Amino acid sequence: MKKVVLALTAVVAMTGVASAADLAARPYTKAPVVAAPLPSWTGCYLGAGGGAAMTNNDNNLFDPLTGLALTNNATSGARGWFGTVQGGCDYQFQNWVVGAFADYDFMDVHGDLAPSGLGGFVGSQKQDWQWAVGARVGYLILPQLLTYVSGGYTQAHWKDTDLSFPIAGFGSTFTVPGGTKGGWFIGAGDEYALTSFVPGLFWKTEYRYSEFDRVNVPVNFSAAVGGGATGVSMTEKFREHSVRSELVYRFNWGGPVVAKY
Repeated sequence: MKKVVLALTAVVAMTGVASAADLAARPYTKAPVVAAPLPSWTGCYLGAGGGAAMTNNDNNLFDPLTGLALTNNATSGARGWFGTVQGGCDYQFQNWVVGAFADYDFMDVHGDLAPSGLGGFVGSQKQDWQWAVGARVGYLILPQLLTYVSGGYTQAHWKDTDLSFPIAGFGSTFTVPGGTKGGWFIGAGDEYALTSFVPGLFWKTEYRYSEFDRVNVPVNFSAAVGGGATGVSMTEKFREHSVRSELVYRFNWGGPVVAKY
């Protein structure tokens, strides 16, 4: 009997050792990697940033009674900087993003205005603000990178320009009234998701071309010489190039989307 018990014990021990050896030899299997869902660009956002602008003003003097040009066309340039704030909403379907936005620019864009035919009189013409409202259509070339085109309506404001003779040594002689001018714009840009650093944060850069309606303004004697009308008017046509860059915070209301790249 003792021999039978000893034999059974030996068999059980050998079986356990063999089973442990089999377990140790079992190959290692790596757990499958599950891809994270792609973020949605659907949602509303706020942004702030700044940029640079270059404006050209095509102008000439004319007789407002007859409409006849009194001088040849001249072009005056202005350069400067601006800060901008923006808000908008987007909607994503597949790789496409469409949206609407509005922005406001605080500007310091100025340059010399020297109308041809005023005998060397010159003044500083300044653009101090601008706003725009429009829409954009974009395509996601990467889940984090949107390229887009934009377009819409814009208005900008120019301050009064006082003209004086540079070497006369006295106050301004003529004044060209400023005012608000409307027009249109088109643009192109890209927006990149910085969500791996800060959730909801994006970086947008855009080039924009704006063109404003032609306007006719009177050239007046300035208050320094008594004021009053000169009987001469100026036609002005403004064209603007700008580049802007903004940080955008997006308040996403949509969940993950399925996109094809």
